[in-house]
Amino acid sequence: MAPESQFYLLFNHLPRVSFFAKDAQFRFVAANCHFVERLGFSCEAELLGKGDFDVFPSRLAENFRRDDEEVLRSGEPKLGIVELFFNRQGIPDWFVTHKLPVLDRKGSVMGIMGIVRAHGSAPDDAHPHRQIERAVEHIRTRFREKITVPELAEMAALSPRQLNRKFVEAFGMSPQAVVMKVRIQAACELLAYPDKPVGEVAREVGFADQSSFTQQFHRHMGQTPLSYRRQFL
Repeated sequence: MAPESQFYLLFNHLPRVSFFAKDAQFRFVAANCHFVERLGFSCEAELLGKGDFDVFPSRLAENFRRDDEEVLRSGEPKLGIVELFFNRQGIPDWFVTHKLPVLDRKGSVMGIMGIVRAHGSAPDDAHPHRQIERAVEHIRTRFREKITVPELAEMAALSPRQLNRKFVEAFGMSPQAVVMKVRIQAACELLAYPDKPVGEVAREVGFADQSSFTQQFHRHMGQTPLSYRRQFL
């Protein structure tokens, strides 16, 4: 593609939308200014040639790599991937990612391209899940506390069944599953600090005891909290 044909620069003019493209070795080959700035680089050239493990924490990079490998292998897009990122205050933000294969002239997959936007960043009249915004924000800021479906439903002025349907539409999972996902990923952030006991991590992210925390962590991550922590030692 000729340098003057950098169509992806159009994404610079779409608010809160990040664009990226990678080659078959998962190295960045293109990105718009929003993606570049989000990663803390001053220009696109500083990012090119790097991979996810160079610019993201390993837990996030592993998730991105699994999705990328699936797109490369299948040649099929992965749309509406809901991902969590924790800010410096330890509060999760939801983002939606769409990934598509990049094809060469023969139709073979030669890379991946995608866009990322904040979940719920569309204008009010275009966002279909605005009704559950209060419930989502409550989970976002209070996930360490006890949260029940009836209280979330009341916040959204919906029945529990309607709330569940809205959450499945928005996140692909139930409200309880969203709460658990946030807690487990918050635990992953804390387990990167080896001086914090596992029991303390469990309490900080909202579990009543270490046993239930270990059970849920293994169910979601495929390993125990201690096994997960060893990669940071």
